[in-house]
Amino acid sequence: MRNCRNLLALVVALVFFSPYVNAAAPGWLPFGPNGGDARSFASDPHDKNHLYLGTANGWIYESHNNGSDWKRLARVGRRDDLVLDSIVLDPLKPNHIFVGAWVLGGQVGDLFVSEDAGATWKEVPELKGQSVLALANSASDPKMFVAGTLKGVYRTNDSGAHWTLISPPGSTEIHEVESVAIDPKNPNVIFAGTWHLPWKTTDGGANWTNITSKNGVIDDSDVFSIIIDPVNPGVVYASACSGIYKSEDAGSMFRKIQGIPSTARRTRVLMQDPQHQNIVFAGTTEGLYRTVDSGKTWVRTSGPELIVNDVYINPSDTNRMLLATDRGGVLVSNDGGNSFQPTNNGFSARQITSYVEDSRQPNTIYVGIVNDKAWGGVFVSNNGGLTWTQKNAGLEAHDVFSLGQGPDGSIVAGTRHGIYRLDGETWSKVAKVSLELPVVEEPAVAKPVVARKGARRAPVKAPVKKTVKPPAKPFDGTVFAFTRDGDALFAATSDGVLKSTDSGQSWQLAANPEGHVWYTVAAAKSTVLASSLTTAVLTTDAGKTWTPVSRPSDLTQITAVAVDGFGGLWIGGREGVYLSQDKGASWHVVHNLYVRDVNSIFWDERGQRVLITANSPTTFAFAAHLPDKKVSYWNTGWNLRLVRPVGDHLVGATLFDGIVIQPEMVNSAEVKH
Repeated sequence: MRNCRNLLALVVALVFFSPYVNAAAPGWLPFGPNGGDARSFASDPHDKNHLYLGTANGWIYESHNNGSDWKRLARVGRRDDLVLDSIVLDPLKPNHIFVGAWVLGGQVGDLFVSEDAGATWKEVPELKGQSVLALANSASDPKMFVAGTLKGVYRTNDSGAHWTLISPPGSTEIHEVESVAIDPKNPNVIFAGTWHLPWKTTDGGANWTNITSKNGVIDDSDVFSIIIDPVNPGVVYASACSGIYKSEDAGSMFRKIQGIPSTARRTRVLMQDPQHQNIVFAGTTEGLYRTVDSGKTWVRTSGPELIVNDVYINPSDTNRMLLATDRGGVLVSNDGGNSFQPTNNGFSARQITSYVEDSRQPNTIYVGIVNDKAWGGVFVSNNGGLTWTQKNAGLEAHDVFSLGQGPDGSIVAGTRHGIYRLDGETWSKVAKVSLELPVVEEPAVAKPVVARKGARRAPVKAPVKKTVKPPAKPFDGTVFAFTRDGDALFAATSDGVLKSTDSGQSWQLAANPEGHVWYTVAAAKSTVLASSLTTAVLTTDAGKTWTPVSRPSDLTQITAVAVDGFGGLWIGGREGVYLSQDKGASWHVVHNLYVRDVNSIFWDERGQRVLITANSPTTFAFAAHLPDKKVSYWNTGWNLRLVRPVGDHLVGATLFDGIVIQPEMVNSAEVKH
């Protein structure tokens, strides 16, 4: 009997939707919002204006104007979580590039090599699968490169044709190597900074000596960066979680440098001015510090909010310097580090979680950003996603998980700490939120009056039901989704489904949470569907009553819902997309969509279609056009979080790379990017 039901569901799905129609060529174009996490720099030894930029999502960017503009060059590897902290160019062949990659929270990575200036990449076999945290090239032997990995120190003496482990195999000491440095005059002298201590070899790796508290370095110090003075190799600087150290005898003894507060001791990078050896910069988790007297005194030259991952100083003009930062992207200084401005044109590593189109102004769209604090919040575009402006005043650096629009045009944002409403240019937190269901009070029925025999009985009025709204109280929960149904807004939150009838100025609990966290909510034509990961509820009377809806039996978790304009309910999850045309009484799999791990389902009323996207590694967006029962798809070339219509084109929000737009729309607009 079960097989018969499955067969019937398959037949219904195949009849309902016709085969695929390929709607567009692959390769949607990225258009910001600019900024995000930038990790590392490298310069072309033959062209100082040609720079490379590594990111935290596997992308390599390049600039041909000294960092004023950036262009996506290539994605390194086949995953979107590779952190590219090390880029080194071959001084003998500038088209020959090495990139070290690792994965946050994992023990994997790779050493990648390109022979065509970064256009294409392949793994180095000897280090395949290893987390590569550091790379260096010898100034005196340009064919020699050194790599630091979780397993130890590797070296090549033939420009990367062969790599050999030069630290003791299986060493319990020289492993988890986060930084490396090569003596500029003697390639056999190599320093390696581990998660425990720095180490040194003077014979090319045959023997190693640890640098401990006996040498002035506090034991169990995670060594982030090591630099050697190119003019006087006896001067060595090292940064660790315990502070910054300096040696003036080639590493035999170190002394701890004072002047940088302990809260900023996670100094990810040290960089020496190539023309002025007395000037050294320290990029910390609390801004950029500078010394002009070889480490005796330090001054912070940026704001404390900056997390600095790398520093690049133009060797021809040392007043020109770039910072690679978390969240803020690339910053530029033209006065030696005294002041900085963003220089992110073309660089976007934004994590977009939410989207709303302004119903009053076509081509005006808002997107919500996570993990970028003061550099994130909300961005708005007035030209369909081609250019963006940050609009985060009043959001208090909160992540934005959801966006919606009220009947009066007001924009609302859902954060981890409540609901915010945009008033002009500033957001304000909504204070009027009641987390108690309305109580309907019925006055006691009056006793009937006994009339004397023959007398007329006085009429008794029916009791009047009165709905009592409980008082509002501060709401600090997480808001995952908004939807609009006529004049009402609904919000799926960690504390239940909320409803607003005044465009988001106040909210009332509409559905009892019953221990659930509500992640999704969608509406169309007076039907509202909300869900947690495991259950769903439906209302057709503006939230007055809710009916439980059983999720499809094959679906383990609900990750997306939609209500179409023809009465259909859509639910998606890891197993695929499911459709119900009887208010959730039964479900069938829309088999010919061939999509799994669904992350977004959206009813496009203007287009009369349902738009569907899925998590990595899928790069396709799907559309089920309901009037003619056709399914279309686009190979966007990107891992998408959602796709939405804007005018006559589609806009996609990526998992880590900002907004992407259909190429034919961009070409028709003749936008240069």
